[in-house]
Amino acid sequence: MAEKKTLIEVKNLKKYFNVGSGAILKAVDNINFAIKEGETLGLVGESGCGKSTTGRTIIRLYEATGGDVIFDGKNVHKLNKAEQKEFTKQAQMIFQDPYASLNPRMTVGDIVGEGIDIHSLYTGKQRTERIYEVLNIVGLNKEHANRFPHEFSGGQRQRIGIARSLAIEPKFIVCDEPISALDVSIQAQVVNLLIKLQREYGLTYLFIAHDLSMVKHISDRVGVMYLGTMVEMASSEELYKNPLHPYTQALLSAIPIADPDVEKSRKRILLEGDVPSPINPPPGCRFKARCRYAKDICSQEMPEFREVAPNHFVACHIV
Repeated sequence: MAEKKTLIEVKNLKKYFNVGSGAILKAVDNINFAIKEGETLGLVGESGCGKSTTGRTIIRLYEATGGDVIFDGKNVHKLNKAEQKEFTKQAQMIFQDPYASLNPRMTVGDIVGEGIDIHSLYTGKQRTERIYEVLNIVGLNKEHANRFPHEFSGGQRQRIGIARSLAIEPKFIVCDEPISALDVSIQAQVVNLLIKLQREYGLTYLFIAHDLSMVKHISDRVGVMYLGTMVEMASSEELYKNPLHPYTQALLSAIPIADPDVEKSRKRILLEGDVPSPINPPPGCRFKARCRYAKDICSQEMPEFREVAPNHFVACHIV
């Protein structure tokens, strides 16, 4: 079988925000990864670690402070106007909040059809048929096209958001915590829908989430972020079976297990201390203040993100 082509390559990506009084918040600081066509890369970490900012910077909702994002051979942050428009057709986003991400004054048909109009893909009857087709693909029907977002449940609204992203036939979708605002029973339905769409249309995903068990279910590989940096990345199976970074180990120890005997006897890793400020991150390893294995070198040098086993990368001095 031929090796899949790399669709997206992120090189030394940085996104800083000026928060006033000369202070700089380093939301994303020098991260690297690649995603192959048809692959799902899961991105996990605590709130505020830079996951969503990474996704938004990749598709240019934010302009990068530094580094490169190479999409299909072209640098996303150096495109001309025509190339930028084509990129927005190829790369879409499903937002976290299905309530805030849909315009309450637009009908579902107009929300789904907005991208079609911007890119002049279909007009008249063909446009209407395409909207009906996409609604059907995500489990809605054509009668829903004339309704407004407030008439739908949270799960249905997220399906509308998925339909909007699919309408212009993209290659790549950033799924920015698409299930975190939904009921648990609905979360599985949405994730299974995303998996089905990927198989049928060859989509490539960056799947950002807090739910580590759900990330394992949908992702081919998983990256772990901490305070704007990438600390570990491996295949989903390898990462969950053999976590190497102390932070990853602590995260995975918090996942509940369905067997009550195992759950009762296993030991959780509790992290002490607070997450350092991203405005003024400490020198060396940013996790050192909460790490039970920290050594002197951890305070002096930022660990290199390196390959310690085949396709298993980690940034840690003790590994």
